[in-house]
Amino acid sequence: MLDLIIKNGSCYIDGSLKKQDIGIKNNKITEIGTISTTNSKDVIDASNLTVLPGCIDTQVHFREPGSTDAEDLNSGSRAAVAGGITSVFEMPNTNPPTSSKVEFHKKLKLAKNRMYCNYAFYFGATPDNYKELSELQDLEGCCGIKLFAGSSTGNLLVNKEEDIEKVFKNSSKIVSVHSEDEEILNIRKKLIKEGDVRTHPLWRNEECAISSTRKIVRIAERYKKKAHILHVTTKQEIDFLSQHKGNITFEITPQHLTIFAPECYDRLGTYAQMNPPIRDKSHYDRLWYGVRNNFPDIIGSDHAPHLKENKEKNYPNSPSGMPGVQTLVPVMLNHVNEEKLSLKQFVDFVCENPVKIFGIKNKGFIKEGFDADLTIVDMNKKHTVKNQEIESKCKWSPFNGMEFKGKPVLTVINGQIKMKDGKILGDSNGQPLVF
Repeated sequence: MLDLIIKNGSCYIDGSLKKQDIGIKNNKITEIGTISTTNSKDVIDASNLTVLPGCIDTQVHFREPGSTDAEDLNSGSRAAVAGGITSVFEMPNTNPPTSSKVEFHKKLKLAKNRMYCNYAFYFGATPDNYKELSELQDLEGCCGIKLFAGSSTGNLLVNKEEDIEKVFKNSSKIVSVHSEDEEILNIRKKLIKEGDVRTHPLWRNEECAISSTRKIVRIAERYKKKAHILHVTTKQEIDFLSQHKGNITFEITPQHLTIFAPECYDRLGTYAQMNPPIRDKSHYDRLWYGVRNNFPDIIGSDHAPHLKENKEKNYPNSPSGMPGVQTLVPVMLNHVNEEKLSLKQFVDFVCENPVKIFGIKNKGFIKEGFDADLTIVDMNKKHTVKNQEIESKCKWSPFNGMEFKGKPVLTVINGQIKMKDGKILGDSNGQPLVF
């Protein structure tokens, strides 16, 4: 007897859509084909729906411990499953930071029975913890090492070249990098104009990004280690990174592929403020050129919520970051519908490539024996993003009022329905990812 059958769906299997039924038992996909409904406790009719492998968001900030007024592991995971995300990689720039095994184990405890989606955590690099970085291979739920080369909280800034070298030299996992040059940031601070958020990309200019990225790639290649460059925003980086594939991978956010300056700052003000910044259309166009040519490897949201009262402070006292885990899938599906990228590319960016690059076990594909994580979407469903429907504690989205075509309607995690038609269901029993 099966626990669940997904019936009559158009399923993404082996690189194309196939009309198949999916049988699930004990959290696993056990059958794919034509399956009798008499043989199951529960059946979902997925007629006219597209069944994708469970989507993975490789860059979220759920703010716990420390800033739980803006988000916590429970609320962030609710936002994830509401948006069709089945697994997340959560960032270490919390208070205290997740930069020791003691703090890492504390975070695993905080997550247990409180997160709806599956999860893994980054181990934060500091100038002093490089010895611990060599001992992370078997650390449960650890997706990699996070390196802030510019602008971070607490002790997580690693901006001196000799310290960055120590991180890569000792890394036992992939190193994911926030790539901005701290020295250039400090020099250009004088360009900040109080009350004018349009000076944000002027301060954090493209040179600040490409200078750091060149340095990171040089060091990673010297030590033959894997580096993953997060939230790439510039045409210079697209051109440079396209020449350094292999051990170097990178990601782009949905917001950098959807809005651009100066229009976004005129319309959204400080709500459009993030690091690295939203840039002008010439960079936006080059990012899309990169996508068309499969240069990036992953699309990640960089979900970084802040409360409205903080975002509305006078620039530059306003914090950088915007929520995105709930909107990643619908925003990118809309781009699929607009034929800016193919469905295959979408699945590569948010399902298959995260699994291949980070070495996640039993996820990212619809295959017998794999975990039953599925994102079921209606490619024809139009909907308008509304702040009040955002599950994140911050209760806003940069996409508020925008209409998108393509919507997740069911989220299945470990064989259990966690979201149906926007409603969160079941228990918060997500599991740590296995690497």
